[in-house]
Amino acid sequence: MPRLDVREIPPVNRHPTIHDAFAELDPGEELTIVNDHEPKPLFYEFQAEVEAFDADGYSVERVADEKFVATFPKRAD
Repeated sequence: MPRLDVREIPPVNRHPTIHDAFAELDPGEELTIVNDHEPKPLFYEFQAEVEAFDADGYSVERVADEKFVATFPKRAD
């Protein structure tokens, strides 16, 4: 499962980088991102704009004060 730590990426470049990585996934795969905040805006952006995003399979876990691990699944169909 691809994993992308975006904490060192400048904020302005994070969403485009994540979108590019997600686009490279095969159907049924998941992209795991590590972020310094809960990626709620990104979730809503994906939900609204990315047809292949499986919002029902999305998950996020806070593992430290500034470390959130989120899984963005791509639809299998």
